[in-house]
Amino acid sequence: MSNKGKCIKNICVFCSSSDYLDVIYYKDARELGKLIGQNGYNIVYGGSTLGMMWACASEVKNNGGKIYGVMPKRLVDLGCKTDNCDEFILAQGMRDRKQKMDDISDAVIAMAGGFGTLEEFAEMLVQKQLGFNKKAIVILNTNGYYDELLKFFDKMVDDKFANKFTTNLFYVASTPQDAIDYINNYKEPLSTPTKHDVYSR
Repeated sequence: MSNKGKCIKNICVFCSSSDYLDVIYYKDARELGKLIGQNGYNIVYGGSTLGMMWACASEVKNNGGKIYGVMPKRLVDLGCKTDNCDEFILAQGMRDRKQKMDDISDAVIAMAGGFGTLEEFAEMLVQKQLGFNKKAIVILNTNGYYDELLKFFDKMVDDKFANKFTTNLFYVASTPQDAIDYINNYKEPLSTPTKHDVYSR
């Protein structure tokens, strides 16, 4: 299958760099990477050989896709950089890293991860909420990892801290195939968010 003719080419994947997780998380990361490559996409990721990040990225490359790694200088100096990227982009800090990843990606998938993954996902969601991007944003909810967070999002809406419109800006996928199917069929919204969309409750 190919994504020829689609505007989406590079998928940014946010996920854990931990090497100490249950095997189910690495399994889904490898499967997602395989599907990204087989569907004609490339990956934008953190640039290391650690955890779910590398489990996913290596499978993208094994299945015909390219790897774009983006890493801040501090982590490079700590020895986290891999030499396996098709293109490696050096960032000065974490904010710069997120900007560079945003600039070169056309869609976003957040897999299971820690505080960094949560921060990255939240920033991309707010960018879309305010109309700075129209990208497909997906949470891959492996093993129900994000169930409690999704309940918290509902509480934000119920208690009027957020608009229901915001929770419609991302898709929750149960499997890697589900995530890729959503991206394959994604159509950018024709309009940008209105003041009512953002601020009404």
